[in-house]
Amino acid sequence: MWAILVLATVRLTVNANYDALHHFANFDKLIRQIIGVENKFNDGNTFGLQTIKDNISLLDEETIQQVNEIVIERRLLKKELIPSSEKIYSIFEPHTEWISKGKQNKKVELGHKILISTCQHHFILHHQVIEAKADVELTIPLADKLLTKYPNIESWSMDKGFYSKENKELLSLVIPQLVMPKKGKLNVAEKEEESQKQFKKLRNLHSAVESNINQLEHNGLDRCPDKGLKNYKKYVSLGILSYNLHRLGKILFAIAAKQETKQAA
Repeated sequence: MWAILVLATVRLTVNANYDALHHFANFDKLIRQIIGVENKFNDGNTFGLQTIKDNISLLDEETIQQVNEIVIERRLLKKELIPSSEKIYSIFEPHTEWISKGKQNKKVELGHKILISTCQHHFILHHQVIEAKADVELTIPLADKLLTKYPNIESWSMDKGFYSKENKELLSLVIPQLVMPKKGKLNVAEKEEESQKQFKKLRNLHSAVESNINQLEHNGLDRCPDKGLKNYKKYVSLGILSYNLHRLGKILFAIAAKQETKQAA
């Protein structure tokens, strides 16, 4: 929504046609910085000519008036921070959330976060498309689902975002080896716990999740072409299935290769 408003305003201010606006959107550094897609590597988002036309044509008087009221009254006069739940980031896909704001050379990311849980064999056992929730809110519901399906979990490693004192205390009762690093400053006991050899070992194994996520992106989950939240979730599920089938195939090929080597010997 912000990019559309910026480009629509630029079009009005300089009396530009759509060809000129297309050039501004993709090559004018200042305008791209205002939109939030410019970085020092010049590899930010680009805008197609037809996409610009389609999006600007969707703006109507009522929407623009609402934006005026928000900007003038809430942000300037009341100095109010607008809750994310009241913001719209896509006219076409209103369910879209802002994942990353593109700071510190990170790309701007829009969509939804996807929660995944993997086993020691790198299969994805559970996934969930997150809708307007922080990681810390998902910890206990996720644990309930996984422990119902897999009651004999011996160890479990999580990111720092899932930590809270209550979450850790509850899960420690049912998970023998829980690795839940604290976000923020550690006290003496917490430092001692996180410096233990077993904690570090399990924490290092957790880094494999980044490789799993990278493979998911290569399996098609870098961008969803389908429309609507329902189809978004279906597309994610298909991506997870594709990942697991690919993982299974690699294991089966490895087993077959090993058997052929034995037979040849």
